[in-house]
Amino acid sequence: MSRLPDLEALAIFAKVADSQSFSGAAETLGLSKATVSKAVTRLEQQLKTTLLHRTSRRFALTDAGRTLAARAAHMLAEAEGAVSEALDMSITPRGLVRLAAPMSFGMAYVAPALPEFLATHPDVSVDLHLSDEVIDLVGGGFDCALRIAALADSSLTARKLRPVARALVASPSYLDQRGRPTHPDDLARHACLGYAYMPSPDTWRFSNAAGEEVVVHPRGPLRANNSDALTASLCAGLGLFPQPDFIYWKDVADGNLETVMTDWRLPPIALHLVAPSGGPRPARVTAFMDYLAAKFSGPLWPGDTVGR
Repeated sequence: MSRLPDLEALAIFAKVADSQSFSGAAETLGLSKATVSKAVTRLEQQLKTTLLHRTSRRFALTDAGRTLAARAAHMLAEAEGAVSEALDMSITPRGLVRLAAPMSFGMAYVAPALPEFLATHPDVSVDLHLSDEVIDLVGGGFDCALRIAALADSSLTARKLRPVARALVASPSYLDQRGRPTHPDDLARHACLGYAYMPSPDTWRFSNAAGEEVVVHPRGPLRANNSDALTASLCAGLGLFPQPDFIYWKDVADGNLETVMTDWRLPPIALHLVAPSGGPRPARVTAFMDYLAAKFSGPLWPGDTVGR
């Protein structure tokens, strides 16, 4: 068959056969009797066979009509069931949600937050994908993602949840030995660790409250594709690195790391909740995104001032 089946005509024919009446099928479907009759005629023309014998008062199915009616009724029932299930899923949170999140933030904050959501929504399951690489949500089949960045314009919808501060940190032992930098130019004399997924890994841009801007080309003994992977080396005294606050806060509080050059800032970044644009989202995705937004918009650790 070179063209798609006339599904509408098949559905109408199934109702006609079930009700044994054109007028009965028309009333059930909310269509005119003429529309129902034309659909059956169209189906007969496409199939090149007679499906029923008409008289002024009644009709009788042919052998081909009886065979087709049974298949059409099954098809209609499957279609009605699929629509009912899809409608139910659009209203009641149910099914799988796929989320992409940065590795360190995902391990420290997203993963521990999932049990509460799953307990509240027992018919929803979550597929969590952790990676610092920017994931193609549409191509990868993801419903939403958490991203820590200065977002560029895109076709995705984005909700900013919280700013993410970055501070240049190093161990006290390293700073006692190499000195505490006070200006970006001082970093030329320091070992600077690197993060592969910074927008420009070989360029750090600093600015201060006076509007001065300084570009630094860091050099050091280690680069990683995960910021948290640098923590052990920072604590061991291998160099400096501008860590995000959700990673460095505990080591700074414990005295393992120290913030320096606090009058200078890197370009601002934030935690965003992003999703493909389009029509209404399934209830499971909406519920999950609302939960993530509420969970990560406020304070996340002792002393965190966001949301207070």
